[in-house]
Amino acid sequence: MATTIATAEKSKTSTKSGNTSNANSEGKKVPAEAGAAKDLAELFEDGLKDIYWAEKALTKALPKMEKNASSEQLKSAIIKHLTETETHVDRLEQCFELIGVKAKAEKCEAMAGLLEEAESLMKETEAGSVRDAAIIAAAQKVEHYEIATYGTLAAFAKVLTHKDALKLLLETLGEEKKCDEDLSALADTNLNSKAE
Repeated sequence: MATTIATAEKSKTSTKSGNTSNANSEGKKVPAEAGAAKDLAELFEDGLKDIYWAEKALTKALPKMEKNASSEQLKSAIIKHLTETETHVDRLEQCFELIGVKAKAEKCEAMAGLLEEAESLMKETEAGSVRDAAIIAAAQKVEHYEIATYGTLAAFAKVLTHKDALKLLLETLGEEKKCDEDLSALADTNLNSKAE
């Protein structure tokens, strides 16, 4: 069904642009950029750089979320996660050291987009329970991205036999999952119902 929708959307775009041919780019290989990862070790390193940028960006975004939250429980949860996020940055620096690579952040487009959306949601909601619900929603999207990323990096570290880095990544993964659970519980403890 997703393919049908994508094909229909592509067909609409082609028609709008005056291109009525049925040329379909699906199935074509995407050319690799210069400096593209050539093996799993390089892909792992690229992933670390990506999440390193993401975590550092999050340390700047969380205080703004905390300032805009009205629920004391939500404020406390955000402050707690800010402290954890600072620890996650430190752990990533340790991971770089363990694999013999200098710690370097490369812009994470996914996190940049999620944080931009969080900013928009705060602007588009009235202060109070509605904004609190929006902040929780935005924070959980961030957590889900981080859970997916740390899970993938842990799998790579296991294959590459980076045992010490694997331990650090799994520790962070556990904290990200716990934060997501805490946010769900917070939303369930009537914050969302207050926002109705």
